[in-house]
Amino acid sequence: MARDQHGLEISTTTDEGARAFDTAITAFLKYRVDLPYTVKALTQADPGFAFGHCLSGLLAMLSYKQTNVAAAAKALQAARAVEHRSNARERAHIKALDLWVGGRMDRALGVWDQIIAEYPTDILAFRLAHFGHFWSGQPQAMRASVDQALPHWAAELPAYGTMLSCKCFAYEECGDYGPAEQAGLKALEIDRGDFWGAHGVAHVMEMQGRHREGIDLLKRLEPHWEGGSNIVHHLWWHRSMFHLERREFDAVLDLYDNKFRNLSSALTSAQPDVYIDVQNAASMLFRLELNGVDVGDRWVEIADKAEARIGDCLSAFTLPHWMMALAATDRDDAANRMLAAMRSHGDATNEPDAIVRAVATPVAEAILAHRKGDYAAAVDMVRPVLDDMVRLGGSHAQQDVLEQMFLSAALRAGRMDDVRLLIDRVRSRHPVAPEQRIGYAEGARRLNS
Repeated sequence: MARDQHGLEISTTTDEGARAFDTAITAFLKYRVDLPYTVKALTQADPGFAFGHCLSGLLAMLSYKQTNVAAAAKALQAARAVEHRSNARERAHIKALDLWVGGRMDRALGVWDQIIAEYPTDILAFRLAHFGHFWSGQPQAMRASVDQALPHWAAELPAYGTMLSCKCFAYEECGDYGPAEQAGLKALEIDRGDFWGAHGVAHVMEMQGRHREGIDLLKRLEPHWEGGSNIVHHLWWHRSMFHLERREFDAVLDLYDNKFRNLSSALTSAQPDVYIDVQNAASMLFRLELNGVDVGDRWVEIADKAEARIGDCLSAFTLPHWMMALAATDRDDAANRMLAAMRSHGDATNEPDAIVRAVATPVAEAILAHRKGDYAAAVDMVRPVLDDMVRLGGSHAQQDVLEQMFLSAALRAGRMDDVRLLIDRVRSRHPVAPEQRIGYAEGARRLNS
């Protein structure tokens, strides 16, 4: 039987299929823009290779877009048709895809975790678990996965750098910044174009307030980003976050218009509503406005896309960002339709659906109330779910915009007990004092005056 580049048996019957599988996995790990083409080439190289069809379905689900679920289901059907040729590990992946297509990402994570326990060099299971735990708000699970698998990896294995970059991000999200940065820098030594390694180190520098270092790091690495997917936009967003903390608003807007939300770029034109791009854009505009910056008509194109995605609740963390755009453009009818879809989404006994209903909905309601000037209502909507917002997924740096919204509402409503609640919460969780952070300094000053 053929083996993949990490020594695991794969059930393709052709050398071409084995090579195509390794190429597709590498494109996935390296965030290559040509990933869809490599996966298509894989399914064509060996139509009887169920794992290839499974990978195609997983790629569709990774978009977190409702209209792509049908493509994932079709790929799942193709995999099931030839599943009898698969080994036990591959069948487990197909089971995970089946669960995810059925809306049970929480149970799919359990399958990938079990695969990692039995096959710690299964880089696909590892990376999907890393991804899924992150978007489920489970950083400790991300770290546990790294700690379980990494001791079984040799530095000579092709994806060893990916393991290090995942260690970097998992450790950073758990507040262990020293080992995180060390792992990320090692990943970048192996490959200067390691997007996830650059991403993890940028997060460390963000959390430690090392803004100039972060800007310089990303500038040095940018020449190695050719051929990258939307992760490139997210790295430019990180750079803009460093500029924001330095109050270099013109630099932020320049990065917005010409880098991470450049509407005329080929990448954005091909995929204009990718969830991470929407999060980047909406959260940055919201932060800028909180700091008194006029963002012009930049909200309009996001709001147009938000209206087209009403009822699509696959990405819980993206929903409040869609609401930011609808609220900013006074699209009350669309905002109310979105909230209605969120309140009735799925099955309340299903964990991913419950998060949309119980957490994303009140946060989105608060964003709408904040825009309308009903600040007390915004505070009342968010306060009960402050500790649950992590369940939406996203990093500390990304979740930060929701905390800043709550603080802004509390300040404007004169709710100083809630201001203290938020400032104390941030002070206990972030290594940089709120007095030194652009989104929190005013709240800290008001408490101390």
